[in-house]
Order: sequence, then C-alpha cells, then structure tokens
Amino acid sequence: MRTHYNGRVTSSLVGEEITLCGWVNTRRDHGGVIFIDLRDHTGIVQLVFDPDTPESFAVAERVRNEFVLRVTGRVRPRPEGTENPELATGEVEVLGHEIEILNAAEPIPFQLDDEHVHEDVRLRHRYLDLRRPRMQHHMRLRAQVARTLRRFLDERGFLEVETPMLTRATPEGARDYLVPSRTHPGCFFALPQSPQLFKQLLMMSGMDRYYQIVRCFRDEDLRADRQPEFTQLDIETSFMDAVAITDLMEEMIRELFREVAGIELPDPFPRMTHAEAVRRFGIDRPDLRIPLELTEISDLMKAVEFKVFSGPANSENGRVAALRVPEGGRLTRKQIDEYTEFVGIYGAKGLAYIKVNERDAGRDGLQSPILKFLPDGVIESLLERTGAMSGDLIFFGADRASVVNESLAALRVRLGHDLGLVEEGWRPLWVIDFPMFEWDEKESRWFALHHPFTAPNTDDPDELRANPGVALSRAYDMVLNGSEIGGGSIRIHRREMQDTVFELLGIGAAEAEEKFGFLLEALKYGCPPHGGIAFGLDRIVTLLCGASSIREVIAFPKTQTASCLLTRAPAPVDDRQLRELHIRLRKPVE
Repeated sequence: MRTHYNGRVTSSLVGEEITLCGWVNTRRDHGGVIFIDLRDHTGIVQLVFDPDTPESFAVAERVRNEFVLRVTGRVRPRPEGTENPELATGEVEVLGHEIEILNAAEPIPFQLDDEHVHEDVRLRHRYLDLRRPRMQHHMRLRAQVARTLRRFLDERGFLEVETPMLTRATPEGARDYLVPSRTHPGCFFALPQSPQLFKQLLMMSGMDRYYQIVRCFRDEDLRADRQPEFTQLDIETSFMDAVAITDLMEEMIRELFREVAGIELPDPFPRMTHAEAVRRFGIDRPDLRIPLELTEISDLMKAVEFKVFSGPANSENGRVAALRVPEGGRLTRKQIDEYTEFVGIYGAKGLAYIKVNERDAGRDGLQSPILKFLPDGVIESLLERTGAMSGDLIFFGADRASVVNESLAALRVRLGHDLGLVEEGWRPLWVIDFPMFEWDEKESRWFALHHPFTAPNTDDPDELRANPGVALSRAYDMVLNGSEIGGGSIRIHRREMQDTVFELLGIGAAEAEEKFGFLLEALKYGCPPHGGIAFGLDRIVTLLCGASSIREVIAFPKTQTASCLLTRAPAPVDDRQLRELHIRLRKPVE
C-alpha cells in the first residue's frame, strides 16, 4: 500500500512520486493551503494540499487528527526559511495529489503530545498511548535489547530452550499464581516464578549452556520496578564456576550497552561483599552514584545514658549508624521533619540529628536536642569517625539492624536526589558473598536468602548444618545505579547437600519428596556442577530509556493493584466455567 516510510522521506527523494500511509498527527488550514503532518512508526513528514487538485483538497478538508490515510504525491524541497531541523524529514515536503481516508477517527481521549496525562487514562487507552513517539522508541529499544542479548549468547554456544508455563506450586519464594485443572479435579498448576528447576534439569540433561527470554509470574505487592508478570533473560551453564559466569555476563552487559546506547561501562565491574554493602549503604543494591555512606557507631554508644542509642548498641540484633550529609546544615527544621516522617515508612521511630555549625568549637559548635545525652569524648569520636566538617549535618538511625539499614538506605537515596548529589554516568557493581540463610523471628526458622537450590560456600553438609547462621552462599547479584538487574548463583549439584539445605529450611523428607522428588531423583544420576543467572529485561530497558517505571517499557502492563485497565482483567467468570473446574466461590463477587 506504500512505497516509503514517512520518517525516511529525505532530500534524496526530491522529484520522485511516492505513496505514504499513516496517522494524521496534526492538520493546519492556512486559508487555501492545507498542511498535514503524517505519522508512522518511523517519524513524521509534512504533506501539502492546494486547490489545484480539487478532489484531493476536498478530502483533505475532511481530515482530522488520528485519521488513517494513504497519500500519493511528489517530494519537493520546503520553501526557504520553512525547514524544520528537528525532523529528519524537515528539508522536504510532499505535494499530495491523491488522498484516501482508510479509516476515520473520533476525537481521542487525550492529546498524544500531552506529557501530563494521568497514567490510568494512558493504560485504559494503551493502544493510543503506544502511538506516542516516546513509547514507540521504548518498544523498539526493547526489541533491540532482546536481539542483542540473543546474538551474544548464540555466538557463544548457548541453546535457547522453552520451559513449561504450567508447572507446580513451590513452597519458597513469592506467592504463586494458581491455575485450576479441569481434568484433575481439586488440583492446580502454578505459573512459573522462574524456570529455575527446569533449567537445572537441562544441565543434568547435558545441554551445557541454556538461555531463554521468558515470562515469569509472582503474586506479590507491586511497586515501580515490579509487575505480576515480567520478562527475564534466564541463563544456566555447566562446568563453570562463579568467576567464569560473572565474567561472561559482565562482558554481555558491556556489549549490550555499547551496541544499543553507545555507553562504555567499566571493565571490570567492581565487586563488593554483601556485608560491606549493608555496612556502608544499608542495602545490598547500593546506588554508587550517591556519595553518601553510613558510619557504624554502635561501639561509641554502648555506655551512653541515652537509651534510644545504648539499647540498640548493646543488642545482638541492633545497630546505631550515622549518615553525614555534606553542607546539610542548611536544611530547615521543616525539611528535617519531612525526612523524619519519610523514614517512618520504613519502621523508624524517629530521626535524631546533629547540625555541625562550627567543627572546631567542639560541643559549642553543634546544634541538636540529643547533645545533652552524649559525653564530650563520644561527641569528638563521632565527629572524627564521620569526617564531619563545618556546615554538615549528621542523621542517626538506632533500632533493630534491619530497620536502621532499610530506613537509612532509603534516606540516603532521597537525600541524594533532593540535594542534587547524584553523579552522572553508570556505576555497575557485583555484590557477592551473600548469607546463605536469614532467620525469621515470627516463624522461628531459617529461610533461604535467594532460593533453596543455591550452593553454600562449603562442600561439607555437616559444616553447614553446624553453622547455618554464618554460612555464605555462592550467589552474586549485578547492580546498576541502585537497581538489581540480575541475580544468580552456583547451584547445589549433590543430593546430600540438597537434603541438608531442605532440612535446615524446615522442609522434611516427606515434603521434599512430594514437592521436589523429581529434582532429588535427578541429582542421583550424574548431575554436573552448574550455575546461572537471570536478568530482569524490563529493568534493563527501563534504565536504558531513562524511564521512571517498568510500566513505561512494557507494551500492556498491569497497574499497582495488578489489574489491566485496558481489558478490565481480572474479571469474574460464569458459573458454568466454575463448575467445569470444580470450584465454588466462598466469597460473593462484589
């Protein structure tokens, strides 16, 4: 139906007759001459209609925004002084002599050039939202990312294998999406949270190197970088250790950023242990562009009379940490109150602070309601350890270590953005040496920090059983500008070790056999050492696009309540379908 794409009509085509198709971006009637900007996925070109061709001119008069047109005309240079340097087609225009309205359009709910449309409106009419050049760019960049990753892995001997979408529920990790079975009454499939077990079985099958760009599903609370269904690049290899895997994956991400965005990432990526990351930044995915760090001061506060500090300082699970803000003394009391309210979201009961008005004046140069509780020696040690200078402000966190870490980590990022401290560029990082387990006080049992198939840093099951609280895992996460874009580990490849991990997680032999019997049996038949990683494709594309949410780079995303405003899913189903699935609703549908 067309000879050329709109965005590729350039001065090289001057004098040629061409046929174009697309949507009307704008229409302008200049009293005897009608200008139409015609848009397709490649760009916009200007069409001109004049009364010398009365039939086409009459049709052009009926055209409105978002009409779908087919136009034939001759390419000519724009009159001198009317060129548009912002368009690739800005040196030329097309004098139309044939125009066909392929489809009319009613007035649309929002203008495509309006950047302040509420997200609910955009998602309800996503097919219109995707017509925006910005969204078109996001979708094309996403396709380019997937293509580049596939090529890299194909060239290195990886085999793309599809794994099942209907599998069984797993007892660890996020909540599963369940699918009732019609042919097996009372039984359910689960949509996969990841292809973890299947890719391990592929290694046991001798596939050696596997990858898959795969949809995964987790029924969990949402935020800007989470969706109930998401896409990941899933990878597994045999006979490679953690260093070899991370080196190869680092090379892949460097090549991706170079080819897709012309960005040169560092070589090599720095590495940091999980313990160091939490100690310095309060989080295992620190944004290294923000030059603020936490300072451990628990030892300084153990003997002070201020119970708010001495209590956590003397607690096995407590922490007292300081966050120095350079030139933070200019913050007003109102701003400090707002930050106090902010850390309350993360469980902090308050936010103590000290303003350093004059560093060399000692106590007299400081301003804070907590000074009266701190001895001179503690104050001096505190100032020296944090490196505080005149004009700085020091925030404090004192509580359970988890609360201090989470609240001060969030405050650090908030301050970095509010005060313009975020440095330009890209700061990748490998976080390694994660704890193998974390203790859940409510359930009084261990949980796997990653998943129960991650290998510990010991090959001795008895050693792991004797010291589960201090055991480290062979896991590794790739972090970029504060976003975890990939995570993986070396897997357990011996039956005895897998049994031990299940035992420590409170999964008895009968339960393990019922839920993971197929894996445990496979481990008996010559399982090779193997490991892998999964990258969040949505998150990588979000970073490359500079978008604020992964919803901006997914064609048809869900809302924060896990619903689709376009199709109005999820939705009730009729009684006949429920009967076929042997399901009866206990709660009436609202």
